[in-house]
Amino acid sequence: DADIAERRAKKMGLTRPELAVMFAYAKLTLFGDLLSSGVPDDPYLARELGRYFPKPLTERFPEAVQGHRLRREIIATMLSNSIINRGGPSFVARIADETGAEAAEIAAAFAAVRDSYRMTDLNGEIDALDARVSGKVQLSLYAAVQALLLDRIIWFLRNAPLKKGLAGIVSHYRAGIEATEKKLDAVLAADARESFESRAAELVSEHVPDALARRIARLPLLAAATDVILIADQAKSPVESAAETYFAVREFLRLDSVVKVAREIDVPDRFDRLALDRALDQIAASERRLAATMLASGKKGKEALAAWIEPRRGEVERIRARIQEITGSNFTLSKLTVAASLVGDLVEN
Repeated sequence: DADIAERRAKKMGLTRPELAVMFAYAKLTLFGDLLSSGVPDDPYLARELGRYFPKPLTERFPEAVQGHRLRREIIATMLSNSIINRGGPSFVARIADETGAEAAEIAAAFAAVRDSYRMTDLNGEIDALDARVSGKVQLSLYAAVQALLLDRIIWFLRNAPLKKGLAGIVSHYRAGIEATEKKLDAVLAADARESFESRAAELVSEHVPDALARRIARLPLLAAATDVILIADQAKSPVESAAETYFAVREFLRLDSVVKVAREIDVPDRFDRLALDRALDQIAASERRLAATMLASGKKGKEALAAWIEPRRGEVERIRARIQEITGSNFTLSKLTVAASLVGDLVEN
């Protein structure tokens, strides 16, 4: 403890050998937790066997691979390795602290997010940039994927019925994410589109291929796709209509600015981090409810927004002005909490 306190004071982290030991024990611990759970028995995760064995073997002897006597151990190994490699040794503990979820639930959410967003393919494209871009740029690409992974795992733990099996969840959300991505250019506000184009151009200037640069730049925007899908499900509406309405609400209330500055708040204290996470979750829940209410009118997008605003314009404009005032000032955790409460008040009107 004294050594760690001294390093913290000197702003020194763990050495590479120490990190290697941390990674190893994190994997071993998670492997044990998964093996004692029902996660390796989910039929969807049988595809982990295909990643473990050489392709010629899986093609020639599929039944032997699927019926392997160490099937559960292989699935638990592959999944625990993937989770710790992509998230780091404290990944599971951090999410458990924020959500109260067990390791098995976190692993299921990890698989759902990874495959819904096709992160394995995305990380493969980043891997292929070895010696083609600087290490700093390549690490920033991995970090962008990791940020989305962490954020959406928490979302899936709170909003997706993971215990019903992963196959249906991944299929449903993957289709919705792809539909939302195709709709993004048409529904983004001008400043959000400008920010996206600027980030993509910056990556291209660092020798990242154009298609990959645009995918990475789009990731923060695609975090909203799962909310859009949930809205579509609740309103029994097409994903495209839900996306149009959701982004209309976000643009009108400038909530993207709120979320952006909120994520830049330095919160070293554990309970402050939990408060920050809860406030952002409250804003997201209010956005979903507002969009679903507007879609229930039979309209969509800005037309649905305008119809909802009209009978309550005075109160809406007052709250909107307060949110903009908060965002434009020296942003703090307490101000975020107030902003989240104001958005919640709109839902009740």
